[in-house]
Amino acid sequence: MSEALVAVEAAGADTAAPAASGARQFWRRLRAQRAALVAAAVVALLVLIALAAPLLTALEGQDPTTYHPSLIDSARGGVPLGSLGGLGADHWLGVEPQTGRDLFARLVYGARVSLGVALGATVLQVVLGVTMGVAAGLGNRRVDQVLSRITDIFVSMPLMVMALALLAVVPGGFPRPVLVALIISLVSGWSTTAKTVRAQTLTLKNLDYVAASRLSGWSTWRTAVRELLPGLAAPVITYAALLIPSNISAEAALSFLGVGVKPPTPSWGQMLTSADVWYQAAPQYLLLPAAALFVTVLAMTVLGDGVRVALDPRAASRLRIGTGRKREARAETAVPQAGVADAAVKNKEDRA
Repeated sequence: MSEALVAVEAAGADTAAPAASGARQFWRRLRAQRAALVAAAVVALLVLIALAAPLLTALEGQDPTTYHPSLIDSARGGVPLGSLGGLGADHWLGVEPQTGRDLFARLVYGARVSLGVALGATVLQVVLGVTMGVAAGLGNRRVDQVLSRITDIFVSMPLMVMALALLAVVPGGFPRPVLVALIISLVSGWSTTAKTVRAQTLTLKNLDYVAASRLSGWSTWRTAVRELLPGLAAPVITYAALLIPSNISAEAALSFLGVGVKPPTPSWGQMLTSADVWYQAAPQYLLLPAAALFVTVLAMTVLGDGVRVALDPRAASRLRIGTGRKREARAETAVPQAGVADAAVKNKEDRA
């Protein structure tokens, strides 16, 4: 009995080792890309700022909705008083033209809306895309054709036109950030994810272990969860990381067109909409949300590309910034060298 237990524990250790080794390999390859690490730090800082927005505005002593008419020059059309748009100890980044609302408070609360909408839309896109892709790949020919044609229809839909049409008919009382996230996720993104997952599923289901699970009588749902989803994790995570920046841009574009998040809820795209006539009188009102959007989208894109390369080391990075060939070569050769060292140690133990 004891020998059987030892054998079972050894088998469990052997099956757990590849997963741990895979995680170490992924982290090693990701660390070799300095640009991806810097981008991850920037993304973490942005998320922290968004989560700590109430605390940060409390430290400043301001909020994003209170008007300060005494801080604007009504004779000049609402230009903020003072230098640099009213920047000072009470208003760290100045105030908003025409209303006098605190610009720092609106910027950090806008991060919550922009990042929240993008992340929520990405989660919905991934869930819907994986569900449709796996169903099409594992289903019979008729199911595959129907789901594939539905996916093709959504691929061809223009996001902005459909978003404008849907936002015009939804009641005004519906929470606008939730509505924007739903529209972005349902109209775009998920269809491309579904096509990617379907192609990967068609490849995986012909492998021996998946075919064996189906022949053993497992249901389609159990086969998908136990056998297919682990193999789909890498491409799905990679595509999700690249979806986030595009969703941030889509939310900003919708808010810029005036059909996204409604005032007084702050959003970076909404701030850009209001700032288009103030770029000469109060340039910081335009530059600050534009810079926040640029840094966020760039960091998300670089991080997503780094995750893609780390999960698939055979793929070359599309962004060569900070990913020198020497570091990539060291990351790719580290795993074989570790395997040779382990084999040498094992041979010594066998001889002993």
